[in-house]
Amino acid sequence: MLMQKKLILDSELFDITVSRLCHQIIENYDCIEDTVILGLQPRGAFLSEILSEKLFKLTKKKPLTGLLDSTFHRDDFRRREKPVKASTTNIPFIIEDKNVILVDDVLFTGRSVRASLDAMITFGRPRKVELLVLINRKFKRELPVEPHYIGKNVHTLESQKVLVEWKEQGFKKNSVWLVNT
Repeated sequence: MLMQKKLILDSELFDITVSRLCHQIIENYDCIEDTVILGLQPRGAFLSEILSEKLFKLTKKKPLTGLLDSTFHRDDFRRREKPVKASTTNIPFIIEDKNVILVDDVLFTGRSVRASLDAMITFGRPRKVELLVLINRKFKRELPVEPHYIGKNVHTLESQKVLVEWKEQGFKKNSVWLVNT
């Protein structure tokens, strides 16, 4: 059976979307130095780095940026047939009393976000936590999780997947596809 792909965000619209997300962060946080961006491993890492670089270009101030892996905090960790390989957590700063923005590429069920909240708390108690996602898959949410910053809302069927292609992974351009499986 052939996979059918529909382009959701081409590279130009991708860049515009990320710029808009950065402007929304700037509107909400005058003091970007008190804001921490945590990319949720593995795919939120790419977006968090792009956001951090663009925020620096816009404000001349670089927010603290780290990587958070929630593998061992997932509720399905022991239920998988194959052992899950953990990614790196790299948070070389204190998040105590900071504004934390958790960043992921796609929000679907909310389970990764729940696990990430558990993992994040081991690094301190933030003042505030918000969620930024490039794609918010509507429907089929299993937990009461909603993002504060949304690149694009996408209505999907359970049989569909959202595929984000990153230049950092070897693709020619950043783009987002809706895939019928």
